[in-house]
Amino acid sequence: MIVRPVRNSDLPALIDLARSTGAGLTTLPANEERLAHRVSWAEKTFRGEAGRGDADYLFVLEDDAGQVVGISAIAGAVGLREPWYNYRVGLTVSASQELDIYREIPTLFLANDLTGNSELCSLFLRDDQRTGLNGRLLAKARLLFIAEFRSLFGNKIIAEMRGISDENGRSPFWESLGRHFFKMEFSQADYLTGVGNKAFIAELMPKFPLYSCFLSEAARGVIGKVHTDTEPALAMLKAEGFSYQGYVDIFDAGPAVECETGKIRAVADSQTLILAIGTPGDDAPSFLIHNRKREDCRVTAAPARLAAGTLVVDPATAKRLRLTVGDQVRAVPMSPLAARESKQ
Repeated sequence: MIVRPVRNSDLPALIDLARSTGAGLTTLPANEERLAHRVSWAEKTFRGEAGRGDADYLFVLEDDAGQVVGISAIAGAVGLREPWYNYRVGLTVSASQELDIYREIPTLFLANDLTGNSELCSLFLRDDQRTGLNGRLLAKARLLFIAEFRSLFGNKIIAEMRGISDENGRSPFWESLGRHFFKMEFSQADYLTGVGNKAFIAELMPKFPLYSCFLSEAARGVIGKVHTDTEPALAMLKAEGFSYQGYVDIFDAGPAVECETGKIRAVADSQTLILAIGTPGDDAPSFLIHNRKREDCRVTAAPARLAAGTLVVDPATAKRLRLTVGDQVRAVPMSPLAARESKQ
């Protein structure tokens, strides 16, 4: 498997992937015109023709047969061209000594606090490919790209995680809150934000703080919680240093997690090495390996061995990266545990 920049010829595969995602992946709408525009803009981005506020680094996961089976992306900066909204979960305290009453009520504040940060987004892997290292490669390849091209991204990276909805795509948070203001189905509002029509949020959403006690019990119970299918992605990000700081999606209340860019494990621990071809060994840990190119970026995951400033990989891995002996790579152990072991 290899992660590489998207290209125009991938469009039919992307449309098939978008149609299979279901509700919740707002940045990958099943809209052919919108996706074609996004692919075209991503190609410009990788060529260095887009400013940070417009940059859209869209990657695909490709198997050895050339079939596209997954997608992931990085937005250079959110909210610089169109509003970026979240709810900030706060706390309101009501107290009366005379009546011996003390109440702490979680409160939702409509905020643009995450504006300007870079965002990990559009992560989706085809069901039949969710095995082995595929999911981690697709997700973490973006972190190694950020490490290599640090100046292209903000000082903080965020990721909005998919919130809880049922098998029919109904969100309890939306049913208790959003529906009252938007008068539409969750899936429709979700779709509209995905195709860039976000002005209606500012026009229709209440600006004053919302007391969570007015929401249904089901809605209160999903604030800051992730969809079952998203739990592995959340666990992976937490292992890389990301954490929840009280910001949630305004539609399904899924958490936004964040981390200072320089403190992300794959960024901080990655290093540049000289490629060597040989036999890594049966007990060699899996490394995430980047060919250090931008427009022709290729990232893979494979067993590798550190040896005196070189990274020893097998011939198949070098071929996937389109590199030869003596070329430079950026690499990091795939997991934090392997990273600790490689330093011993």
